[in-house]
Amino acid sequence: MTESVYKVIELVGTSTESWEKAAANAVETAAKNLRDLRIAEIAQLDMHLEEGKVQYYRAKVKVSFKYES
Repeated sequence: MTESVYKVIELVGTSTESWEKAAANAVETAAKNLRDLRIAEIAQLDMHLEEGKVQYYRAKVKVSFKYES
């Protein structure tokens, strides 16, 4: 295996349907602008509430990609 360096960024994805879709939204949006995505890790899940009802789901996702100097 060759030696590599990876950068990790944290993103927040949202969805009105589920945490899974919120996480997928974050990764799919990142993939449009970043190359060589490697790992996505769910760091935190929460919900935005209004008047006691869930308005949307949020997933904080750590995404790594190969660092190129």
